[in-house]
Amino acid sequence: MTNRLSLFLTLFLLLGLTTTAHAFEDELLPPDEAFALSAAMVDAETVRLTWDIADGYYLYKSKFRFRSDSDSVAIGPAEIPDGTLQNDEFFGEIEVFRHQVVIDLPIDRVDTTSDTLLLTARSQGCADIGVCYPPHEQQRSLTLPDPSGKAVATALPTLPSITDLGTLFGMGGMEDELLPPDEAFRFDANVNADGSINIWWQVAPDYYLYRDKIKLEIVDHSGVTLDTLNLPEGELKNDEYFGNIAVFHNLVESRVAVTSRPDAATSVQLKASFQGCAERGVCYPPMSKTVALELPAVADLNTTTAAPRVNERPPSIATDNLSEQDQITQVLRSGNWLTILPLMFLAGLGLAFTACVYPMIPILSSLIVGHGETITRGKALFLSFIYVEAVALTYAAIGVASGVFGAGIQGLFQNTWVLAGFAVVFVALALSMFGFYNLQLPSALQSKLTEISRHQKSGNLIGVAIMGVLSALIIGPCAGPVLIGILAFIGQEGDYILGGVSLFVLGNGLGAPLLLVGATGGQVLPRAGLWMNAVKAVFGVILLGVAVLLLERILPGPVTLVLWALLLIVPAIYLKALDPLAADHSGWKRLWKGIGVAMLIYGIILMIGAATGGRDVFRPLANLSATAASTNGGYNNRHLAFTRIKSVDDFEQAVAGANGKMVMLDFYADWCTYCIKLEDYTS
Repeated sequence: MTNRLSLFLTLFLLLGLTTTAHAFEDELLPPDEAFALSAAMVDAETVRLTWDIADGYYLYKSKFRFRSDSDSVAIGPAEIPDGTLQNDEFFGEIEVFRHQVVIDLPIDRVDTTSDTLLLTARSQGCADIGVCYPPHEQQRSLTLPDPSGKAVATALPTLPSITDLGTLFGMGGMEDELLPPDEAFRFDANVNADGSINIWWQVAPDYYLYRDKIKLEIVDHSGVTLDTLNLPEGELKNDEYFGNIAVFHNLVESRVAVTSRPDAATSVQLKASFQGCAERGVCYPPMSKTVALELPAVADLNTTTAAPRVNERPPSIATDNLSEQDQITQVLRSGNWLTILPLMFLAGLGLAFTACVYPMIPILSSLIVGHGETITRGKALFLSFIYVEAVALTYAAIGVASGVFGAGIQGLFQNTWVLAGFAVVFVALALSMFGFYNLQLPSALQSKLTEISRHQKSGNLIGVAIMGVLSALIIGPCAGPVLIGILAFIGQEGDYILGGVSLFVLGNGLGAPLLLVGATGGQVLPRAGLWMNAVKAVFGVILLGVAVLLLERILPGPVTLVLWALLLIVPAIYLKALDPLAADHSGWKRLWKGIGVAMLIYGIILMIGAATGGRDVFRPLANLSATAASTNGGYNNRHLAFTRIKSVDDFEQAVAGANGKMVMLDFYADWCTYCIKLEDYTS
């Protein structure tokens, strides 16, 4: 009897839970009903969008995005009213709208003959029961009024406006900041001697192109067809319009083959269709550009000179907006040794004054001082020269290895063990800056090297060279875009001779200031003292910060916050943040104490954030505010239960088992910066 009663109660509870689940699903309105949108023209230059929001629902102010799908009409920044502050479990304290929101959207008619606007509005909202909708797009078609109505506005007295005052003080409207499409996305193409076609887009800074929106076609009927366009992979971006999507920044270049064509020389019209956006959230309508090209005769293809490399862009592509890495790569691709070598030397000279190169000075000075006070300037200079050349040759070896093994060698530096190893090296360097020890070879190895080279008049050359090699490996990750650009060029082009020589010259430029140390016998080095110890301590903290930046990619967010907190709290104590301040203390001591107190306070905030599961060093208390909102009667957040998969087969099996239902896939990797940001803001 007892067993039957237990079975009955179990079935009753399961039935109740199932009924509750179905009732929960039935309560949710479709997004078009929960957030009903209407659109109307206020005047010839303004569209008014009105959302009628159902009771128990709300829209996020920051999630509105607008796009014109009509080539003849561009849209400006929306005039969004102030919302109501709410402690949201998804985004923390954020402005929302309930019941109704009205947004005015200025438009600019590029073609006044067109009388139709196709407008797409994107928004995102939630229900109070704790369920949030995905970003939702709604499209509306409007008939544009006669633009002559603009004369009414111009007939009014021309009094200075708030916008004019903003422009006067350097706060001009966003409309003026947007570049014309042809400047934001400059396109060009040319024909190789082998008949293939090179294409380029030069994307302005703070703009990007969608990879999947790029299309090529021959618009005239010349009997010419193109092969499939193979574009680079691009960068994964969490786009406001399309979610996670591949985009291009800076320079985009590719080559497309011609699959069929007449035998004679042929003139063709190549049409490129594409779409891009500004980083601040304004997207351009789909656009296209047509260029005229001359295809050589088939009989001439094998008799002309070799086809240029795809990376040789025409002069019409501007280069002033390229990133530092792309500028370095472009100079290398020019093949002009008279330009490349001086530029590499100057780049190395600039790198010589970065914080990561600073440890090389005490290393070299210890090698010089280690030979005693009787060392001559000539001998000190020669030892410095050996040290610098060892650094330069190490860089050259890295360049040759990159040319032999390809661009994939850069992926090695994303490995967890490599990142951890470099972090340990930077910690060791920082500890040497704090005076825990001096960087030098182990005594046993020094003895052997001394024995081997004791008959050499120039001193312990082998030991100096080894220290130069180790120094180059240590400071390698700090070389930044210059080193990355050179390695990328070598890996793509396979020209390890040019790459190796360029890196050799770069290493000599980096070591040039170190020769000054040897030329003066170490006399130009700052003399030891309390102030020098303070300078070394500052550089030590900087090196520890570099180590934490590397570890951010492989450690959990709360652990990283603890490291940043310690990096603020410990120096704050050394700045005497906790010590009493005497009345006769100088202004400098008061300044340093103030800085120390600020560092101490923020370090404590980071510690609290880490204890609550925080991840972001700039928003350490985000989880704490969300928890407080939930405790004070906020709605419950319902999370999707993700199942971890590790292969395509696992994914296909999951899709097959979904029985036609929607499957959400969440990508993540420790080294993926976008993945970490998504984890921070959506978890």
